[in-house]
Amino acid sequence: MTCLSPRRTKGNEKNTKRQQTANYSLSFARWVTHRIDMPIRPENRWLYPIDWRQLSQTVRFDRAGAKCEGCGRPHLRRVVHLGDGRWWDADVRCWRSDRGKRISMKAGFVLASIRVTYVVLACAHLDHDPGNSASSNLKALCQRCHMIHDAAEHRWQRWWNVFRVRAIRDLYEDPRLTRERIASR
Repeated sequence: MTCLSPRRTKGNEKNTKRQQTANYSLSFARWVTHRIDMPIRPENRWLYPIDWRQLSQTVRFDRAGAKCEGCGRPHLRRVVHLGDGRWWDADVRCWRSDRGKRISMKAGFVLASIRVTYVVLACAHLDHDPGNSASSNLKALCQRCHMIHDAAEHRWQRWWNVFRVRAIRDLYEDPRLTRERIASR
């Protein structure tokens, strides 16, 4: 099975049916049996169900209403925030906390601390297991809430990567090189 991909043509001239067919080339790189248009590593794609795109859309748009379930930030919108979780809700015209609750800004803030972020929702697994796609285990989160949710997992993964590199180096590195490396510290 192959996939046809269009070649780029110069100009805006109208092509005949024959020329339009000739403008396609065969591409084996785009053919995948389990295609997911999400930023998922290829080696982990088999962990996700075939209907992952539909599950993700159901959680993000039908259940969450295109808003983060952690802080309430809207999907595909630019949001003004202060960097500490507080953000301006332009629809209601009020400031919100990092949990989406209305807050008052009695003390004010420094204008230089205002930042703008483009919010994109992702569907997060609460137990960090991509095989568990029960709706109670999925949550629509913005980038900030997703990073906070995954912080412990990212710390563990960073430690595990360093541990593996050191273990492999201990197994295969020449002892003389190890002594030199330790002495140069």
